[in-house]
Amino acid sequence: MTQILRLLPALIAAAPLLLSAAASRPPNILHLHADDHRADGLRALGNPLLETPNLDTLVARGTTFTHCYTMGSTIGGVCLPSRTMLLTGKSWLRIPDGRDKNADASNALPRVLSRAGYETFHVGKGGNEFTAGLAAFDTNLLHNDSSVELRRGSSERHADATIKFLRDRAAPGAAAKPFYIYFAPPVPHDPRVTAPEFHGRYDPKKIPLSPAFLPQHPFDNGEMTVRDEQLAPWPRTPDDTRQQLADYYACVTGLDHHIGRVLAELRARGEWDNTIIIFTGDNGLSLGEHGLFGKQNLYEFGGMHVPCVIAGPGIPHARRDALVYLMDLFPTFCDFAGAKIPDDVEGRSLLPIVQGRATKVRDVLYTAYRDVQRAIRDDRWKLIRYPQVDRTQLFDLSTDPLELNNLSADPAHAARVTAMTALLRTEMERYADAAPLTVANPKPAAWTPPKPGELTPTKKAGKAAKKT
Repeated sequence: MTQILRLLPALIAAAPLLLSAAASRPPNILHLHADDHRADGLRALGNPLLETPNLDTLVARGTTFTHCYTMGSTIGGVCLPSRTMLLTGKSWLRIPDGRDKNADASNALPRVLSRAGYETFHVGKGGNEFTAGLAAFDTNLLHNDSSVELRRGSSERHADATIKFLRDRAAPGAAAKPFYIYFAPPVPHDPRVTAPEFHGRYDPKKIPLSPAFLPQHPFDNGEMTVRDEQLAPWPRTPDDTRQQLADYYACVTGLDHHIGRVLAELRARGEWDNTIIIFTGDNGLSLGEHGLFGKQNLYEFGGMHVPCVIAGPGIPHARRDALVYLMDLFPTFCDFAGAKIPDDVEGRSLLPIVQGRATKVRDVLYTAYRDVQRAIRDDRWKLIRYPQVDRTQLFDLSTDPLELNNLSADPAHAARVTAMTALLRTEMERYADAAPLTVANPKPAAWTPPKPGELTPTKKAGKAAKKT
């Protein structure tokens, strides 16, 4: 009897999800996964300029995780390890080579859910993805979106394919398999082009710059001239930044529109009330903050911080500030589906937080980029370490969420820098990260932008083509 009483609060909290699943079959899972989507990239997530009515409805009816991150990247294409972590549930240095077609995918998420009785479907970009993991889906539709014109219609084509999949399935019922859809178009990644009607909604002249905008990053962060950073001039200019923001917002609104079509089809098919919908991004994007434009950095509104919203039957409307990773979605999906979680999964299920049985799954969160940047944060403080140039930053996120005031050199915070550095070392050891936090001969931290012609030519893809 005592054991039952102890379990009673958890059973009560889980009841809505259990009842939903028992009503017919396990819930469908629709995962909407955007490309280069900032953590504040919806109106409902803090950007009043954006028109995102469909995704905002998910925020209004679901649980938003305000502190969700991808863990790190060994390459400039942050999306590749991010998406591999998502589909394996493993940390950044323990994932297989995402480009290896022969990598072991026996415990990739689609295989695990298939073993639990799910029909699995993927539609999305074909590059910088976990190739073997995508091949594990029952249906895997890869789209070539390499040209500007193909990219312009990518959200529409991917939505069309998803709607066709829903319409071709058997009518909902107890005998029908639940589905797992991984909808992953290459948007709002550059080239930032979409239908003219969406570009027409954003006037660059009326778009304010972030308070964190800078013409140039104050020091060499170890990745100053990667492709993403070459998509804007040095020094960064207000006019160019506003244009890039306008194009980015247009692509987000276009994506939202076509996601709305998929959501409408769920309602028309009678699947709305039995579908858990998750919206996330693979990584963030700087777009002028701190003088940067890419995702190869560890600022809060830079590379690793992403949106994460979970909505559906039994999911309460709430905002949670727990520190979570994208790889935590793997065991979360398994819990939704009643699937066995593989033993090598490092992610931690978010279901206890969704159900109100827990407030967090970890105390601190660590992020990394190549061997040049490491960061650790808790619910208030954030430390970033740049070993190759012997620089440290310390931010009080409670009063300085845009990371404008570096406190690392303040003697009053010397003990905190030491403590946070120790926490960082502990997390690095936990995730098999042997990179040094100090080097014998650090490079000069000062950095001068290259002159025109000094860089390898790169496509100016980040600047949207002329609207036609």
